[in-house]
Amino acid sequence: MSFTQVARSCGRFAAALTTVRIASVAVQTQSRMLHRIAVPAIGAQLTQFFTVRNYSVRNTMEEIEHRVLKVVSAYDKVTADKESRCRWQTQSVRSYSAKPPLSLKLINERVLLVLKLYDKIDPSKLNVNSHFINDLGLDSLDHVEVIMAMEDEFGFEIPDSDAEKLLKPADIIKYVADKEDVYE
Repeated sequence: MSFTQVARSCGRFAAALTTVRIASVAVQTQSRMLHRIAVPAIGAQLTQFFTVRNYSVRNTMEEIEHRVLKVVSAYDKVTADKESRCRWQTQSVRSYSAKPPLSLKLINERVLLVLKLYDKIDPSKLNVNSHFINDLGLDSLDHVEVIMAMEDEFGFEIPDSDAEKLLKPADIIKYVADKEDVYE
């Protein structure tokens, strides 16, 4: 008997109760009959849709071992493709909070590299003492772009009042060395 059939039977029963006056004995008999029909039918329908597990308090060791092995095998299937990582060991990694140490030579090389990569500067005319405006032919907007490139390279902001004074690569090298506390 399906859910719809049980519902129809209940509906018919309710309609019969409201339209016809029945003695209380007959009502009790019909309600018992409905209970005998409906409850097993609903129980059968529920077991079709839902899996009912009966857990006993005492599980045998074999059942427990079987469940544990099932879980472990499922875990192994998931991690089988991850052979590069070890499952039970961790890899120690050192994390440093400071930047790598700078030297005057390294600052010099980085400043000249940034300037050589700038498209408006001719690398053949570039040296440490060449003036941005007089020797290299840059205008004020190009000078601002060079300062911004230096800010990106070294990771700190150069105020406009200081940027106006940085007219040569040597000035930039000295300024970065002072800001980063590099003295050699």
